[in-house]
Amino acid sequence: MKWNLRMVAAQRDLWRPTELLEAFKTVDFTPSLSKVAAMWSGKPVTVRLDDLDKICAVLECTVGDLLQAEPLSAEHGQTTLPAARAVGAPEPGTGPVRPSPRKKSGPRSLPPN
Repeated sequence: MKWNLRMVAAQRDLWRPTELLEAFKTVDFTPSLSKVAAMWSGKPVTVRLDDLDKICAVLECTVGDLLQAEPLSAEHGQTTLPAARAVGAPEPGTGPVRPSPRKKSGPRSLPPN
């Protein structure tokens, strides 16, 4: 995901984290200046949904304006991860996909009373 807070803020004529912090006060959102500066300077690890709503209210934007999907691809140095498999399972394509039931000779036993 690409974090576009600076671009969206610049479109609203907000050029510094301190200006953004002042704008946040209009919707009773009072994060610390260090938190605002961290959101301003880079991609945050987490953002609460309530906070995201308040950011969008101040900047008059949508979540789609702030967050932009960036698909991973092999062309950009990203490799796909191998498919997960159970411990001890054979390599893909080397055996049956499903376990086969055991063959018993004779009729089935009756259920307990």
